[in-house]
Amino acid sequence: MHNIIKEYEGKLPKKVLDNFRDKAEELKLNQKQAREALEAIKSEYKKSRISPGEAIGIITAESFGEPGTQMTLNVFHFAGVAEVAVTQGLPRLIELFDARKEIATPLMEIHLKKEFIKDADNVKKIAASIKETKVGECVEEFSINVAKLQVDLKLNKKKMRDFGITTGQLVKAIEEEIKNAGIKDDGDSITLKTKIKENELMETYKLKEKVKTVYVKGVEGISQVLPVKSGGDFIILAAGKNLRDVLNLKEIDASNTTTNNIFGVYDVLGIEAARQTIVNEAKKVIEDQGLEVDIRHILFIADVMTNTGQIKGITRSGITGEKESVLAKASFETPIKHLVDASLIGEVNKLNSVIENVMLNQAVPLGTGLPDLVTKMKPKKEEKKE
Repeated sequence: MHNIIKEYEGKLPKKVLDNFRDKAEELKLNQKQAREALEAIKSEYKKSRISPGEAIGIITAESFGEPGTQMTLNVFHFAGVAEVAVTQGLPRLIELFDARKEIATPLMEIHLKKEFIKDADNVKKIAASIKETKVGECVEEFSINVAKLQVDLKLNKKKMRDFGITTGQLVKAIEEEIKNAGIKDDGDSITLKTKIKENELMETYKLKEKVKTVYVKGVEGISQVLPVKSGGDFIILAAGKNLRDVLNLKEIDASNTTTNNIFGVYDVLGIEAARQTIVNEAKKVIEDQGLEVDIRHILFIADVMTNTGQIKGITRSGITGEKESVLAKASFETPIKHLVDASLIGEVNKLNSVIENVMLNQAVPLGTGLPDLVTKMKPKKEEKKE
């Protein structure tokens, strides 16, 4: 079996051969059956390859454009938690391919280490420790004492117990964040008084609003958490983004934790991981809608978006803006701007791609327009001298 597979190295991709080896061992194929199967795979592989000169960009665009018209414009909500929602369908696909840094519904799927995945109480505690907690969530009532020009915070002791926060932690967090205020701890309440003497009443109102957003504990950026059961094990769904800090937590299984924010992945794990995230997210959106697009089209778009080492969207400021041809750039958006800029620096257009040749009504350098006819001249035979 090993010798037969070795014969096909170079003729078939390594991944295909590895998959065949595993399947052949599982089915216990003999030498003859293995050779027949490899010949059939080789034939299918040849058929699946793109022809030289094929307009793969246009085919890929059409392959996404047609299913895209059938997609719904919906957002999926997790039952009982309005904040944990995921954009799906066409809006999510547009978000991905535009490479937007701020996405509508950032979501993380946090996997835990084996010792934590079975116990529901443990998972709830870990989820509570991950969620970003602010002062506003620990306070029952904010009020302004106009006579004394101070802000009174009536603490919610039950919530504080649930979050595992003490009054001392709250006071310390407020002291670190707000420097221009005097803080007094009365046990069940905290009193704040501004140190700024001009417009004291207005400053007191500002102080009241500012103290609500002071960060106390948890992972900054994670606004909501939801422990859910997936295949017998517990995982935590988290609304928000901060992959770096989440991966640093000791209870987290870093190798399986994912996020739908491609820039979050790029910042922490690099461009290859970001490329794979684009592929996974696009594939998931299409499959969730019950549609089918060949994986190679998705891989091609992901490659185009990431081949410079940075994530570039399919926008006028992304990959379209980086095209060499000024006519190709002008055909997409803002034509006057591109043409004026090119005129000012005397840009040269070599007419290498499709759109500029279509504009000039000449054969495009693709398909039958790709090859040139070249004659091969036979060398002249020298006449023998008598």
